[in-house]
Amino acid sequence: MNDAIEVNLILNSPIETIWDAITKPEIMEKWYFKVHGFELKHRCEFYFYEPSGENFKHVCKILEVEPLRRLRHTWTYPEISKGVSIVSWDLFKEGSYTCIRLRHQGVENFQDGSDALSVESFEAGWEDIVKRSLPDYLKSTLYKR
Repeated sequence: MNDAIEVNLILNSPIETIWDAITKPEIMEKWYFKVHGFELKHRCEFYFYEPSGENFKHVCKILEVEPLRRLRHTWTYPEISKGVSIVSWDLFKEGSYTCIRLRHQGVENFQDGSDALSVESFEAGWEDIVKRSLPDYLKSTLYKR
């Protein structure tokens, strides 16, 4: 796999809150995707569709779970590409802050699929998801307490 897409962010939220946001389907649906079949265990296979734009089926398999630290899974589009990529969510605690590092390796493996699967599309998508959608969701939960 070539260079990875990497997005980093520091949030003033407890690591437990961020972990729940990336591992609990009922929370993921509020800011990320509505995932089907997701269970936080090794080798669990789950899938989802994007809510807008190109509606490709994303199929993923969990490769690694380190509670409150790391979630790593495959990311594929079996209906349109033979490619496989790997997504890693890494969390680091720094005082009351949580550092998030999202890495997506292997997006170049989707060259046999749609033009919508370009590296540039993934970069823009992850920037929006990690730096806008997640913080917006977390802010909205603060006002509901």
